[in-house]
Amino acid sequence: MFKSTIVALFALSTLAIAAPAPASEQVKRQSNSGQATYFEVGLGACGWTNTDSDSIVALNAPQYSGGADCGKSITITNTANGQTATATIVDECPGCGSGSLDLSPSLFSTLTNGDMGLGVFPITWSFN
Repeated sequence: MFKSTIVALFALSTLAIAAPAPASEQVKRQSNSGQATYFEVGLGACGWTNTDSDSIVALNAPQYSGGADCGKSITITNTANGQTATATIVDECPGCGSGSLDLSPSLFSTLTNGDMGLGVFPITWSFN
């Protein structure tokens, strides 16, 4: 009897640990895809002033959600060359389509190996 109770408790605890994340967390972990461009950094929609050397992004308007993700960290991958970097959401990009991001010049340079003339490149990204 004691052994079967322990086995049952272990099984229940395993289910609790393996339970899927809430839907809101699953959306945050989901990978997004779009285009990356860069912008002139300054005072952003989140209310912070940044510089070109900061690793920051402006989130596309369809996903901006009134600034709900301001200050959150994301990981971005340039799908053309495999370069990856992390950045912080500090602004909104009204002209960016869903999944796309506007990057600070230094972040754009990092992800393109210094090729600022590229202007735009394909990306995937997700919340950390």
